Amino acid sequence: MGSHLRMELMVFLVLVFWGINSIAYGAVSHTTMRKIDILNKKGPYLGIVVPNFFELNPLLQSTSFVADQKLPYLDFSGRRFRIGRLEDESVIIVMTGLSMLNAGISTQLLLSLFKVKGVVHYGIAGNADPQLQIGDVTIPQFWAHTGLWNWQRFGDGPGNELSLESFGDYTRKVGHIKFSDFNNETRDGKSVPNLLNNVWYQPEEVFPVHGTPEVRQHAFWVPVNPKFFSVAKDLEDLKLGGCVNTTCLPRAPIVVRVKRGISASVFVDNRAYREFLNSKFNATSIDMESAAVALVCHQQKKPFIVIRALSDLAGGGSSLSNEANTFASLAAQNAVDVVLRFISLLSS
Repeated sequence: MGSHLRMELMVFLVLVFWGINSIAYGAVSHTTMRKIDILNKKGPYLGIVVPNFFELNPLLQSTSFVADQKLPYLDFSGRRFRIGRLEDESVIIVMTGLSMLNAGISTQLLLSLFKVKGVVHYGIAGNADPQLQIGDVTIPQFWAHTGLWNWQRFGDGPGNELSLESFGDYTRKVGHIKFSDFNNETRDGKSVPNLLNNVWYQPEEVFPVHGTPEVRQHAFWVPVNPKFFSVAKDLEDLKLGGCVNTTCLPRAPIVVRVKRGISASVFVDNRAYREFLNSKFNATSIDMESAAVALVCHQQKKPFIVIRALSDLAGGGSSLSNEANTFASLAAQNAVDVVLRFISLLSS
């Protein structure tokens, strides 16, 4: 074999080996990096984060969405980032999938890969506020993750220190739920001890992008961007759909700014817990993703807002009704209508 041919073979093997290792270690390929560079030169973008396809589809089918002709999407790490324009605003849209983990990963990828100036997260949600109805679109000012717990041992109560609390890992400041408060049965009219005892809600550990690495901070109620929240006030007179085929809601849905929304990787279809969340936290919207988006944006210091349309009563309706199946499509469309109007106001 000639020396020239051996050299070419060695170069080929090195490139193959390098490529295999690049893939194995999750490195961004040169091809993908070039595409990202091209996109970022056209930025910054407004990031649109959506949980599931049935919430995304009405947006993609809207006449307001125009996909980029040269690079309509970029696939990376199991996510598809769709590039285009909405209401004359440059946007990158990503679908997260269900739950806090997926929402957090997708939002972090969006902010790490692309030049993003702000994030709009939208979707449907359960409703914990008896003053509102299905079809209404809520825009909470604060978001919290209520799925991080310290589960207290049986026999201990509010006066007992939690495990590792003295190390600063856990706290009793947020509050707790006492399971025996929800017992159906009592003995002689007295409360029966419940082996599940108490769960104490915990703030998240956060590591802000401008903070000191590995030096933790804590966050429970995360505020949306004040400017975005102020712009959202002008959405309150927007007309929304109120019927699915021949099934119509008691009144026309409204857009309303509310105080608080909460998220956890739990689908709430339980009246008692719904009422507890409303009375304990003054929560309106209940979902499985928004707080993850909020926490990532909070750590990355990116402006964000969350728009959630109410699709069900989180267990507060009749046991014979299935509100989510009936009204999910209506709620998703209402959320999209509000998002489009919000983007129009934001860019005007």
